[in-house]
Amino acid sequence: MDAELQLTEATIQTDQPLAGSLTRTRRKSPSGLKQILQAVIAAVLAVFSYYVISHYLVQSVQVVGNSMVPTLHNSEHYLLNRWVYHFRSPQRSDVVVIRDPAAGCYSVKRIIAAPGDYIYLKDGFVFLNGHKLNEPYLEPNTPTFAYGKSKDQLIMCGPDQFYLLGDNRMNSADSRVYSAVNRRSIVGMLVQ
Repeated sequence: MDAELQLTEATIQTDQPLAGSLTRTRRKSPSGLKQILQAVIAAVLAVFSYYVISHYLVQSVQVVGNSMVPTLHNSEHYLLNRWVYHFRSPQRSDVVVIRDPAAGCYSVKRIIAAPGDYIYLKDGFVFLNGHKLNEPYLEPNTPTFAYGKSKDQLIMCGPDQFYLLGDNRMNSADSRVYSAVNRRSIVGMLVQ
């Protein structure tokens, strides 16, 4: 133990460089131009990342209007999952953002029927493929009436079409107005 202590003391006491030892080299700090270039590259990468994430993965959206009450409320913020439909197709009861064919803007609706399904609106009820649709997301006793002169409405979804309704059936312009929408009109699924 004394030998170790003396060796340590000897090492501490020597200020002279040993013969054959390497001399210290100073690192040069990056020049101002190099720092500016690094900052520009970081900014470009940040903007590119934001663009990719917000246009292809996830985006914050604000609901405007009451067509999805009681599920979604006016002025509330939600996340729009833009990439989910690259891995699976839209499914019944998904709440989606679409490019509204009637208004030319974006709107939020619920998928009621998928390609190959048929919808029949009769006496305030929705029938999917001949069976009365169970809709637990609606307020109890909410009727769904067809718009226009006809009292009943029968719609068949084509190979790439989806039938959409708002949850606030008395205050929603949806597939009852503009019929089934094409898959390319669906932007993504809303995350609640």
